[in-house]
Amino acid sequence: MVRSVEGIYRNGKVELVEPLAEADGSRVIVTWVQPSRPVDLRERGIDESQAADLRRRLARFSEDWDRPEMAAYDELAPR
Repeated sequence: MVRSVEGIYRNGKVELVEPLAEADGSRVIVTWVQPSRPVDLRERGIDESQAADLRRRLARFSEDWDRPEMAAYDELAPR
């Protein structure tokens, strides 16, 4: 079985956000996710209110975008 859960690496240990009692003693594969950088809205030609409106309108897609397999698209070079 393969299952992905979010966690935080601190002091040489991974702290899981969601406990997995059934996984105690199991082998794991850890994938490090680079922290996101703040977005410069002015560089993108929008202000705070426009960004808030955009976030509100795009929220319906977040469930799909937040799926782990979608991370592959984060590595694509910009056009």
